[in-house]
Amino acid sequence: MLACPGIHHGGLYSSQPSQFFSSKPYNRFLFPSTSCHPISRKYGFSPLSFLFSEKNRRRFSIRASVEPEVSDSSVSDIPQFASQPFSVKIPVGDRHILVETGHMGRQASGSVTVTDGETIVYTSVCIDDVPSEPSDFFPLSVNYQERFSAAGRTSGGFFKREGKTKDHEVLICRLIDRPLRPTMLKGFYHETQILSWVLSYDGLHSPDSLAVTAAGIAVALSELPTSKAVTGVRIGLVGDKYIINPTTEEMEKSELDLLLAGTDSAILMIEGYSNFLPEEKLLKAVEVGQDAVRAICNEVEALVNKCGKPKMFDAIKLPPPELYKHVEEIAGAELVKALQIKNKIPRRKALLSLEEKVLNILTEKGIVTKDATPKSNAETVADILEDEDDDEEVIVDGEVDEGDVHIKPTSRKPHPLFAEVDVKLVFKEVTSKFLRRRIVEGGKRSDGRAPNEIRPVNSRCGLLPRAHGSALFTRGETQSLAVVTLGDKQMAQRVDNLIGVDEFKRFYLQYSFPPSCVGEVGRIGAPSRREIGHGMLAERALEPILPSEADFPYTVRVESTIIESNGSSSMASVCGGCLALQDAGVPVKCSIAGIAMGMVLDTREFGGDGTPLILSDITGSEDASGDMDFKVAGNEDGITAFQMDIKVGGITLPIMKEALLRARDGRKHILGEMMKCSPPPAKSLSKFAPLIHVMKVKPDKINLIIGTGGKKVKSIIEESGIEAIDTEDDGTVKITAKDLSSLERSKAIISNLTMVPTVGDIYRNCEIKSITPYGVFVEIAPGREGLCHISELSSGWLAKAEDAFKVGDRLDVKLIEKNDKGQLRLSHRALLPDSGPDNQNVKQDAGKSAEQNTEQPKDKTDTRKLAASQKRSSEDDSLLPSKKFVRKSVNPAQDKPSASKDKTKKSSKKEVGSVSSKDESSLVGEA
Repeated sequence: MLACPGIHHGGLYSSQPSQFFSSKPYNRFLFPSTSCHPISRKYGFSPLSFLFSEKNRRRFSIRASVEPEVSDSSVSDIPQFASQPFSVKIPVGDRHILVETGHMGRQASGSVTVTDGETIVYTSVCIDDVPSEPSDFFPLSVNYQERFSAAGRTSGGFFKREGKTKDHEVLICRLIDRPLRPTMLKGFYHETQILSWVLSYDGLHSPDSLAVTAAGIAVALSELPTSKAVTGVRIGLVGDKYIINPTTEEMEKSELDLLLAGTDSAILMIEGYSNFLPEEKLLKAVEVGQDAVRAICNEVEALVNKCGKPKMFDAIKLPPPELYKHVEEIAGAELVKALQIKNKIPRRKALLSLEEKVLNILTEKGIVTKDATPKSNAETVADILEDEDDDEEVIVDGEVDEGDVHIKPTSRKPHPLFAEVDVKLVFKEVTSKFLRRRIVEGGKRSDGRAPNEIRPVNSRCGLLPRAHGSALFTRGETQSLAVVTLGDKQMAQRVDNLIGVDEFKRFYLQYSFPPSCVGEVGRIGAPSRREIGHGMLAERALEPILPSEADFPYTVRVESTIIESNGSSSMASVCGGCLALQDAGVPVKCSIAGIAMGMVLDTREFGGDGTPLILSDITGSEDASGDMDFKVAGNEDGITAFQMDIKVGGITLPIMKEALLRARDGRKHILGEMMKCSPPPAKSLSKFAPLIHVMKVKPDKINLIIGTGGKKVKSIIEESGIEAIDTEDDGTVKITAKDLSSLERSKAIISNLTMVPTVGDIYRNCEIKSITPYGVFVEIAPGREGLCHISELSSGWLAKAEDAFKVGDRLDVKLIEKNDKGQLRLSHRALLPDSGPDNQNVKQDAGKSAEQNTEQPKDKTDTRKLAASQKRSSEDDSLLPSKKFVRKSVNPAQDKPSASKDKTKKSSKKEVGSVSSKDESSLVGEA
């Protein structure tokens, strides 16, 4: 492979093989054809023209003289770094992980497979042959993908293949990226790509911590120049036991979810969530995780010594060392003044103006020293192009005078003394240095605060009248607009996973960071990885304070839009989201707040005693120029979420303990300021929020509510005017409605539909749905029908049911039988007035009834009393069918023998109390 040769570290690289295979700790430098040389493209000449100029011949010969001589015969002895299969078992917790390399992906710079149980993660690292343009951001990209085939599944989409990266995959990409980036050496500009795939998943061993470890091992084995090997583990806490890489079953019982990554000597990244875990337990978990990471790193180092590739240290290109001094001389005094500006936008504009001034001087005018000689980098393009003939004097005709010579130099375009990108990189580093010096030496930050001082906090609630809940939280120049929306299960967020079980999130937070919040113009589109990561951090921080689904059956969505940003916007989302939840009437368990901590690690550089300086509530510039970004959310009792990113070699446990204690003090202060919110949270449901009623029915009745193909549930929604009905297999029914009246209508329909009929119940004003030769089918409740046999339709003989009734007629019936299949037998005859003198007794024996009707009185007085009694009974019964009877129980003594009076009364109250009617159908409970 070939790449462009060029000027590097003040010298010109030789094309001799000795440059590639010297004993130095680098392994290669790549040489393409001369046509791709950047100098030849820019200035339009062949590199050979300056290689053999007088000055460059001297420079080339000096460089060549220090390189070892290699004969042509040695080319055949060049070692080939071909990947050979290696595998090693590394103890992690109570089991081992298997690391294999050289089996797969042998053309990549580094590749490994890591196996835990039956979960296998494959990771590869590739490096571009040609370096990209220098920048202050290492060109690293990470992609993580969970293949559905790993769990024996296929994607449910039309194309039946994996699509765009899912949110939880983005989060794992960030977990891989964040600990690796601080170990990359400055000045290496070859684009690097890390690809990680889950090839097998057993549902027991999580692949995310394996992916972090696999990426760290692949980087360590590759040619990518890094400082140390990086690995990662997950820590769980079950009871009082800390578990390394717990299984998914153990994580269900764990009160801590901590993922830690680092080297053998320091922590680089932690991220985790807990249920108000005290700081002491968190520190203990970090200590356990660091010990596990150290043990894994030692095993990885041994593997790298066996099969690792030499590093590309020689490809590192740093700005000229003297450029730092020039930038400080030009901009030092003005830089100090600019960093004292408190507001972000004026300070940024002042720094941009100063940067333009420095660029103008160092790339166009040049530095003029006391001897009036332009001072520039000895290895700049202008110096290379300079030729001895350029200094010749030109005598112009007509301007020659005796004893005097007029010299006119040849005009030419001035060449830059330093590369623009180098000047920008150095200016940024110098700015960070001056900011850190101001904090350490002066004890004051850019906005004038002390190291442990919190910016002013104020908040408002209820500023959006139609939203279910809203809050505007402001801390300094950071502002979050949080909006809460309440809904039913249909609003829940569906999450795809490898185990094949649909997961629905009833609470989720979505974070937006538009370019306007920092006063810039930018692209608006799909959420970035940063937005997804910040949103998840705020979401997991707020999740422990939410009520259970049984207490609050709503799906909750929080939108956090950053209106203004100057650091710690994710923690502002936590504070604003907590206030918005209270404003929406969500019964949260308590209030929580979040804060971001920073640090200046090496204070000895600026005259300090070497003790790290912890900063509370950092701004954007302190985040960029500092050594740590440690976000902590919770209340005064414990922590719910935390995230730490390190930009230097690492953080020790004592430093982390100090940062956690400072963060607790900061949270207390912010919570106190949130209590002063004006106007305060409403703490009640908005009139625009939906109403949700939860009711329980027997599980076997759920199908009655749904109906064939969902027809019944759709008809209930249309008839009652509600929004939705959600059912669960355990018999839980959730009704979502906009108003109370429609909610009550749907409740009545479902109650009648799922009621349990009891023999003896009387149903009034019921509609005949169909007529058959053997009887009629009567609807006693919506969706519930029973058969009234032709013999039970009339007290007399009836040839055809059509002779007396038609479809749509209404009549009173009584349930007289219920078979094992749940089929109902009804009787209309039992309620007719001429069915006997005691017309309420529908189960009266025929022989007994005849005996009573034919019984002769003993005297005339008894005869008159009996006739009067029968007359009054007939008159009362003639009025009964015209009454509209709702939710009223009939005295069981009228229909049952007195021996069962107490028992039937109890049963009647239970049945009638569970049923309501909508269409004036009356239900009377009787045992």
